[in-house]
Order: sequence, then structure tokens, then C-alpha cells
Amino acid sequence: MAPTARTSARSLLLTVLGEFVLPDGGAAWTGALVGALAACGVEEKTARQAVARSSSAGWLRSERVGRRARWYLTERAERLLTEGTERIYSFGAERTEWDGQWLLLLVTVPESRRELRYRLRTRLTWAGFGALGPGAWISPDVGREAEAAEVLADLRLEEAVSFTARPGSIGAAAELVREAWDLAAVEAAYEDFLADTGASTPGSPAEAFESVVRLVHLWRRFPFLDPGLPAALLPAGWSGARAAAAFHERHDTWSPSAWMFYKLLTEVN
Repeated sequence: MAPTARTSARSLLLTVLGEFVLPDGGAAWTGALVGALAACGVEEKTARQAVARSSSAGWLRSERVGRRARWYLTERAERLLTEGTERIYSFGAERTEWDGQWLLLLVTVPESRRELRYRLRTRLTWAGFGALGPGAWISPDVGREAEAAEVLADLRLEEAVSFTARPGSIGAAAELVREAWDLAAVEAAYEDFLADTGASTPGSPAEAFESVVRLVHLWRRFPFLDPGLPAALLPAGWSGARAAAAFHERHDTWSPSAWMFYKLLTEVN
């Protein structure tokens, strides 16, 4: 498996926090965090900087115990990591049958408010919506209307309207999908994931730990990249199904040894 050192230390730390620290009580000594990142190819100085920056960003708070520091996940971090973990491990599950209905969301944000436009695009993309044009978003899952309403409320965007409808006889759903989502790019990312995470089999617990961190780190982007379309709207032989199966199989296989390594880190640090 390719070294994780090319990935930012802080990004790797967030993966470690969600995958190991959160389920282990939400706290870890500095030495354990530094050791975890060292197993992923991160130098000590860089690892300590990543911890400090995560603290400045509101993800961690510290408690001094003599000359040592113990780090705790903040309430906000626990909430975001829990939500992210649930999304990561539920993503890619067997897709339900599509009833043929579309959810259409119309919301306008002035061009001058670029930051707000970016936040809206990020949140709606995470929710699986595709953009048809300025201010027009669609999803084949009408159940996501509640999530869209929450996004609009959070961003204080009151001038919006939603519709649910079935397509008429003009045009084809496949053309609509191609306009709203770049599925070719998503499938290419899945193929890269399969190649990157299947190149080798970890031997030692330290290698298993690095492999799990990299596996989760690479997988966690797919809930954002892949809109989770029903099978009826996907190309034949969609590689996302193979990638999801591989993720869960590799995670289940490598995790016991990875946890052995992490527990060792917590005992010696």
C-alpha cells in the first residue's frame, strides 16, 4: 500500500480521531496521537503541529497532567465525527428500488455572496443533490427534502421552493443524470480506490494500523463524490458496488490487528 505521508498530517489525524479515539472514549495522550501518525509516515514535529492546529480549530481540548498533555474531543468534534462515521459505514449499502420520482430544489444566492454559494453547494452535494444550473438542484431521493430544509435553515436561505415530480415524455433520465453528476469521474475514483487499497496485504499490527487509516481516509470522500443514485440510474457494471464490498471486507480483516497496535500505543504513552 502506498505511504500515507503524502497526505496532510491533519487530515490523517482526523481519520485517527474518528476511527480510534472516538470509540475508545474520546481521549488520548499526546504520545499516542504522535505515535499513530508516525505509523502513517508523519514526522514527530509535523504530528505535533497537526494536534495543535486541530486544537486551534476546535476539535481538541487539552488537560495537563504533570508534564504530559491528554487530549479530549470537543463536543462539536464528537458530533461531527459520529455523524461522519455513520455516513461512511452506511454508504455503499445495497441501493433501494427507485420509484421514479425526483426532488427539485430551487434556491437563489446572489453572485456577490460567493462564500454562501460555496457553503450551499458543499452541503447539498454532501446530501446527494446534483446541480442542473444556477439555483436548480435535483435528487432522485424525495426523502432528502428534510435534509435540504435543514441546510437552508442553517444557511438562513428563506427564498427557496421544492417540488416532487415524475419525468414526462420529453427527454430521458440518463441525460438529466449526465448533466447533474459526473459519474465517469466518480467511477474512475472508485477504480483508483480499488487499486490503491488492494496493492498489498499488511503483515504486522503497525502495518495493519496504517492500512486501516489509509483505507478509511480514502473511503470517506465517497459520500461526497458519489450521490448515491439508485441502480436504475447507474451505468451497467458500476464499480461503486465492488468498491463498497472491498472497503468493508478489508476493514473487517485489518481492524483487529490495527486495534492491537493502537491499544499498545495508549498503554505505552
